[in-house]
Amino acid sequence: MPKVGMPPLRRKALINAAISAIGDRGSLDVTMTEIANRAGVSSALAHHYFGAKDDLIQATMRHLLTDLGRDAVGALNAAETPRDRVTAIIRVNFAVGQFRPEVVHAWLAFYVEAQKSAPLRRLLRVYSRRLYSNLMSGLIDLVPRPEAERMAEAIAAMIDGLYIRRALRDGLPRPLTAAALVEDYVETKLRMLAAS
Repeated sequence: MPKVGMPPLRRKALINAAISAIGDRGSLDVTMTEIANRAGVSSALAHHYFGAKDDLIQATMRHLLTDLGRDAVGALNAAETPRDRVTAIIRVNFAVGQFRPEVVHAWLAFYVEAQKSAPLRRLLRVYSRRLYSNLMSGLIDLVPRPEAERMAEAIAAMIDGLYIRRALRDGLPRPLTAAALVEDYVETKLRMLAAS
């Protein structure tokens, strides 16, 4: 007889194992057996919970998006000013839990795989829209809408670029350093707009 409450724990263990395996490999070229072994369960049980590997990969990406979304909502709720809202979103994206090497590698692998996987592409669109919307929630009260839109796109591109640099181990930006680079851009842009 199965233990009560085990399915959610096993699902979570498999998702964490998938993040770890993808992070170590640097790609989605991992097997269900490898993931199951890392989670301490049989391959058959992994297939029971998720079906095919693609289903587990999609669940893993949804999990990362859910974690990021939860952290963003908490940070936005704590923000007192529009400028604080922008800072909150930048910091959330570079929080220690989000900017761990294995998570960064998983995101990079998802970006690559999304070029040929419609479900992953849809999930990445959700992420992009949410990031843009969260940034706009602060920027729209700081600068005219066209500038806010440009700044939101630039901030999002900087965040993605710093994730790529982290994944490639090029300079290994630390979370605080990465957030500071993006904040420098925001402050410089706001000063330029205020002076014009």
